[in-house]
Amino acid sequence: MHANVTVRFAPSPTGLLHVGNARTALLNCLFARKMGGKFILRIDDTDAARSTRAYEEAIYRDLAWLGLAHDAADRQANRLAKYSAAFYRLQAAGRIYPAYETEAELDRQRALLKARRLPPIYDRSALDPAKKAKWEAEGRKPHWRFKLSRSKVRWHDLIRGDVEIDTATLSDPVLVREDGAFLYTLPSVADDLDMGISHVIRGEDHVTNTAAQIEIFQALGGPVPAFAHHPLLVGAKGEALSKRLGSLSLAQLREDGLEPLAVCAYLARIGTSDPVAPALSLDELAAAFDFARIGRAPAHFDPEELLALNARTLHQMPHALVADRTDVGEAVWDAIRPNLTRLSDAADLARLITGPVAPVIEDAALIAKAAELLPPEPWDEDTWPLWTKAVAAATGAKGRGLYHPLRLALTGRGDGPELKKLLPLIGRAKAKARLEGKTA
Repeated sequence: MHANVTVRFAPSPTGLLHVGNARTALLNCLFARKMGGKFILRIDDTDAARSTRAYEEAIYRDLAWLGLAHDAADRQANRLAKYSAAFYRLQAAGRIYPAYETEAELDRQRALLKARRLPPIYDRSALDPAKKAKWEAEGRKPHWRFKLSRSKVRWHDLIRGDVEIDTATLSDPVLVREDGAFLYTLPSVADDLDMGISHVIRGEDHVTNTAAQIEIFQALGGPVPAFAHHPLLVGAKGEALSKRLGSLSLAQLREDGLEPLAVCAYLARIGTSDPVAPALSLDELAAAFDFARIGRAPAHFDPEELLALNARTLHQMPHALVADRTDVGEAVWDAIRPNLTRLSDAADLARLITGPVAPVIEDAALIAKAAELLPPEPWDEDTWPLWTKAVAAATGAKGRGLYHPLRLALTGRGDGPELKKLLPLIGRAKAKARLEGKTA
């Protein structure tokens, strides 16, 4: 066990969690479980204008539905004093400076650089004493930037391997806005230090941020965590998911009747060297977790593949895992589960046993003879093959001509669970009534 492993999931409460967020949360949780470490939920609500308590509550609800239990939780809005302390430490170290350009002026600067085919890197005009004096005389309020070293930052990424980024190719990141609000970068680093985060596991869209954040970790004199940047999700055909994320929210998947264990198994295994297969516990997924198995290519999220995995998951689930979510008893569950796509299908399939079923009589002579040959109870799984053998001998019917009319009469439909399992549960009285054309 590695009790010093501490990871975090830091969603912003500005919208519903989608499958991309969920994958990041899941990878963090599985790694912590495997290593015997801690999984912290940190609500990144520094964007006060867009953050809502309703979305924050939805995050807790969605993670609980997935079974991703956290060991501790906090909100960044509760921690502003810590960010101010980190800010003043950076200021004392000469690593942050005030900048006064408006957003429109910065946009013009970027446009000019683009026209000259130069990278849109901030030119540090704010460090020019004359310009600074002019802007201050105009009464402008500053935003605050972190002064990058303009040297190469290297780290060994647990998924991407060795990474090197020259911070000379980056703009000095803005840490604090003109209104005094902290942007994402500094609170993230300050929290990681304060919470003892050992590993930062997140999407590869943060790789460039990492170079700047490593310099901030170092400037604050703290240990730099290990990093693992996983590829992002794309659609089944490689298309971007961004426009479809509303339909891929965890709330929508839950509404669609998908099993949380199927969602977790799918998100844990797509984009890896492992086959997409059912898992019946998070511990099973955690035991198999390995950064080395996560590929570098984007992971393809296919709703149809997820639905198929959902069915395969239900087919393997013992009754104990669904007992608190369905009225179906264990014997019925074992009979119908191989035919389930969603748990909500269970009630409909159970009615094939409990009734009422309106029988469909396709071959009246065959069904009459079958009713006549119904054996006495008790019945078990051997009853169906013995009975149908007797019916075949008496009528000459075989194959589909034998089994299909019997299924229609007994269940009112042409497909469904194995009749050798259904028949003993239906019982002789109901079976006889249905064979006689009565709704039972």
